[in-house]
Amino acid sequence: MDVVGINLEEQEAIFRVVASVLHLGNIEFVAGSDSDTSKLKDDQSKFHLEAAAELLQCEAKGLLDSLCTRVLVTRDGNITMTLNQEQATINRDTLAKTIYSRLFDWLVDKVNRSIGQDPDSPYLVGVLDIYGFESFKFNSFEQFCINLANEKLQQHFNQHVFKMEQEEYTKEAINWSYIEFVDNQDVLDLIEKKPSGIIALLDEACMFPKSTNETFATKLFQQYRNHKRLTKPKLSRTDFTINHYAGDVTYQTDLFLDKNKDYVVAEHQLLLGSSRCSFVASLFPSSPDQGSKSSYKFTSIGTRFKQQLGALMETLNTTEPHYIRCVKPNMVHKPGRFENLNVIQQLRCGGVLEAIRISCAGYPSRRTFYEFLDRFGMLAQEVLEGNYDEKAAIEQLLKKMSLENYQLGQTKVFLRSGQMAELDGKRAEMLNNAAKTIQRQVRTWLAKRQFIAMRRAAVTIQRYWRGYLARKQYQKLRQEAAATMIQKNVRMWIARRKFLRIKEAIIRAQSGFRGMQSRKNARFIRQTKAATRIQAHWRGYKARSEYRKCRKSAITIQCAWRGRVARNELKKLKVAAKETGALQEAKTKLEKRCEELTWRLQLEKRMRTDMEEAKNQEIGKLQAALKEEQIQAQKANSQLTKELEDNKLALGQAAQVIKEVPPVEVFDAKVEKLTKENQELQALLEDLKKTVSESEEKFAKAKDESEQRLKRAEQAEAKVTESQEALQSLQEKLANMESENQVLRQQTLVLSPTKGLSNRFKSTVFQRTPDNGYLANNDHRESRSVPESPNTAQIEKEHSEAEQRRQKLLIDRQQENQDSLLQCVMQDVGFNNDRPIAACILYKSLLQWRSFEAERTNVFDRIIQTIGTAIESQDNNDVLAYWLSNTSTLLFLLQKTLKASGAAGGAPQRRRSNSVTLFGRMTQGFRQSPQPGSVTFGNGGIMGGLDMSRQVEAKYPALLFKQQLTAYVEKIYGMVRDNLKKEISPLLGLCIQAPRTSRASLGKVSRSPSSNVNAQQTLSSHWHSIISSLSSLLSTMRANHAPPFLVRKLFTQIFSFINVQLFNSLLLRRECCSFSNGEYVKAGLAELEHWIYEAGVEYAGASWDELKYIRQAVGFLVIHQKPKKSLDEITHDLCPVLSVQQLYRISTMYWDDKYGTHSVSPEVIANMRVLMTEDSNSAVSNSFLLDDDSSIPFSVDDISKSMPEVDIAEVEPPPLLKDNPAFHFLLPQPDS
Repeated sequence: MDVVGINLEEQEAIFRVVASVLHLGNIEFVAGSDSDTSKLKDDQSKFHLEAAAELLQCEAKGLLDSLCTRVLVTRDGNITMTLNQEQATINRDTLAKTIYSRLFDWLVDKVNRSIGQDPDSPYLVGVLDIYGFESFKFNSFEQFCINLANEKLQQHFNQHVFKMEQEEYTKEAINWSYIEFVDNQDVLDLIEKKPSGIIALLDEACMFPKSTNETFATKLFQQYRNHKRLTKPKLSRTDFTINHYAGDVTYQTDLFLDKNKDYVVAEHQLLLGSSRCSFVASLFPSSPDQGSKSSYKFTSIGTRFKQQLGALMETLNTTEPHYIRCVKPNMVHKPGRFENLNVIQQLRCGGVLEAIRISCAGYPSRRTFYEFLDRFGMLAQEVLEGNYDEKAAIEQLLKKMSLENYQLGQTKVFLRSGQMAELDGKRAEMLNNAAKTIQRQVRTWLAKRQFIAMRRAAVTIQRYWRGYLARKQYQKLRQEAAATMIQKNVRMWIARRKFLRIKEAIIRAQSGFRGMQSRKNARFIRQTKAATRIQAHWRGYKARSEYRKCRKSAITIQCAWRGRVARNELKKLKVAAKETGALQEAKTKLEKRCEELTWRLQLEKRMRTDMEEAKNQEIGKLQAALKEEQIQAQKANSQLTKELEDNKLALGQAAQVIKEVPPVEVFDAKVEKLTKENQELQALLEDLKKTVSESEEKFAKAKDESEQRLKRAEQAEAKVTESQEALQSLQEKLANMESENQVLRQQTLVLSPTKGLSNRFKSTVFQRTPDNGYLANNDHRESRSVPESPNTAQIEKEHSEAEQRRQKLLIDRQQENQDSLLQCVMQDVGFNNDRPIAACILYKSLLQWRSFEAERTNVFDRIIQTIGTAIESQDNNDVLAYWLSNTSTLLFLLQKTLKASGAAGGAPQRRRSNSVTLFGRMTQGFRQSPQPGSVTFGNGGIMGGLDMSRQVEAKYPALLFKQQLTAYVEKIYGMVRDNLKKEISPLLGLCIQAPRTSRASLGKVSRSPSSNVNAQQTLSSHWHSIISSLSSLLSTMRANHAPPFLVRKLFTQIFSFINVQLFNSLLLRRECCSFSNGEYVKAGLAELEHWIYEAGVEYAGASWDELKYIRQAVGFLVIHQKPKKSLDEITHDLCPVLSVQQLYRISTMYWDDKYGTHSVSPEVIANMRVLMTEDSNSAVSNSFLLDDDSSIPFSVDDISKSMPEVDIAEVEPPPLLKDNPAFHFLLPQPDS
């Protein structure tokens, strides 16, 4: 444990936890006095219980209660249930398993943090070792999980070996035949697909207490009755067989449910979380769902395994995998035996034979055109000197080498097995002959240079030796003169030092005695003042605490009494609400009462705020006094320490003086007196420390009392809030009943056949339910007696038909309004003061119609369908920018306004009183009366000034609409980005490939200046085209008032794409790594920098930083005197961002076509190779290339935080809606 960084304290805690688990296993239970209770078996079990509690440092009684009882949290309070013997034993095993599991997780995390890799490292090398497919006689949940992991890894292997091989051939467009292979995606869908996969069905079965293995197997066979990968054995009802990639495996579901369950008991969490041992408490941190009603928390092992497996696959997908297949030679584990059938079966199940078959059927050797010419171009020099393109030159070279059965793709050469080795042999032979010629010339030059250097060295050695002899004679004379002077000065210094020591000792002893007496007097004065100040603060705090306690008690009593009066008033109002004539009066009274309670609540909040401020001031004063006392104690302690050191130093010096000076009796008396005073000062310091500790304890007690009082005040405030919510709910109910009665009266007057019949039923009031607004049980009350009539049933039937017709008429009218709104939105209605009109009128209409609070409505689906139709297959960035501005603005308004319906869980009565349909919401909005300070729109709807701080309780359709709108914002953003990428991709290719077109005429550039100027103008036109595309998109975004935040993200990704394309092309083509090409690309980057500066930070942002790779690479190409640069200068000063592999690639491919200079020195190249070997022992790979990031770089929260507030109150509606009376609420309202 010391090696991995576990200290001694943690080791002791680990041993204590392990010992407690062993003691828990020895605890036994027997049945108690009742059948559903349990108790300890004997004294031995009691001993183990106490030992476990002592090791865990918790209460033994609390541990026994957590094992033998269970606590259920209900609305009325906690209910404690006893457990029988079997349940207590299971509870004990659960606790032991939980403790051991937490300890094991802690150890794993500790070891990983001690020996894990550097989190800032950009590289990752991992080794994944896993068993193959398992198929035993009895296969349970463990084999099921292992085989699922093998299916995932097999699919990953197929994608890398099979699919990528065939995609390579298709991409290069060579003549080849398609090769079929087995895909296991259907098996993975059968196991882990939601919501009907095997793991999902298993989790669902675990959530039901009465589920068994048979019910799980029955549901599984019903779900996948005709699936080709799942079969049912004939002799078993609970087994099932899956056809895996490696073969059929039959699983027994007897223990599937038990092994998939994992419970965490809340009582165990609470007990061990409050342990006195900090290590045990850290293993059980408090969770946010600790107050849930259930004592057990269920988690699924299968789902957790699937999530961990998904994380593993994500890690594998970001790396370059290399596979090692282990083959077992025989099944008896003996050496020297090789079973052919067994080995072939393993190779077939692992997909190795399939990979060999595809490799043999294809072309195993492949190179790009540039790499092939760069490596084998020396075999045909006439081909390189001729004016051929790469593909034609390679074809001429292969014909000269007499090779057949090869394929030439778009960018690569594909060779059969053995042909690459033949070309390498001819190349090695040519290089060997050239090396011999170079060696002959170099050896001659080295021999000549060695002779000249030896002659020059002999002359230099003779000159230096003669000078050395002369300097040695002169040095000897100087040393003799210096020795005489040093002896004289040393003797003088020794005599003077002896005199100064005696003088300094006498002066220090005198000053120490005088200063000690002065400090003693000053300390006594400071202690007296500090004690007086502490007493004054404490007495004041005690008086203020008593006063606040009395005032808080009075407030609590007043709140309780007012709540009781409010509840009595509520009961009276409920009785009075049944009378039609008293509805309006009750409503008025309730409004006044609500305003009065609101004022009282504000008053109580202000009083509580004042009380908290007073408490904070008192605590601050006590803390300041305590801090001052601590500072004084520290100063006194430091002064005492300093005096002791000074006294010790003075005593030591005095002892030296005493040895040289005759002893004096007076000096000894002073020393004894000084020692006695030091002892008195130490005792005084101890008393002062005790006083400070007592003050700290009193301060802690006072702080606890203030916290308890604050909690009681918060409880009183919660009670007042509940009373206010109940009154508001009753007010809404009364308003709904009044409006419904008014509508019924109007309908009765319209539909009555005669005037007398109308007068007869004029006073009838129909009682409606709060949910649907229809008659409940056909009950009604009359204000006065109404005689029975045979036409009563007929009249009621006519009323119901009239109600249905009215409902249908309003629904048709609402449908027409929706059609008019969507027809207007489909048109380009433009902008009003930089605000998109379409988004504003949509938001106003939905808020006016109360669509966000409707349980069922189709208006959201129609809006989403309209937006999808508008942007479908759009290549016009102008249209996409228009809809991006509208959708992002509408999403911003929804994010600021909507809240989930679960936020109103504390007011169930209010939810019942609200209408559950879109029609009901609209009708309720039309009936409400305007509140003070709000703005009233057409048809009586209340917009309240469209206060963005007012939250709307959204139902499921509104939340789903918000998610769909978020998806469309991301989709439109991606379409604009991809359109621009498609537009500039060919231009980027021309920019980086332009120098290659003049490869054959590099030597003629200096002879024809006019052709050089024309070439530079042609190359610059490509960069101007890119800048023109960027400027066009920026103008489009500005014209459509797109949010600057989204524009910044868009251009940041575009410039990252430009950086990746240019940098990768530079690393993959040797002709691009030249001096002239570097100057050309640098000039183009300067034009991009100028464009970014003109665009501004608001729209371009940090786009220039995205070009750091290509900027540093081009800067390295155009610097002079590269051989003089060291590796440290290159990696830290010139190119700090580039990796060693990238620098090595550029250094080895660099060639100067303008001045003929060389690349970096061979020593730097050798150091780069050493660093690359240390970083990775793998072969040469494409890890030096950059990847393009095509993800969405923002979220809904980012949009809501970055966009400015949108004022939609003054937005003018389009003419199509302005003339429609149903949309008068969209018109701006004049200030009253």
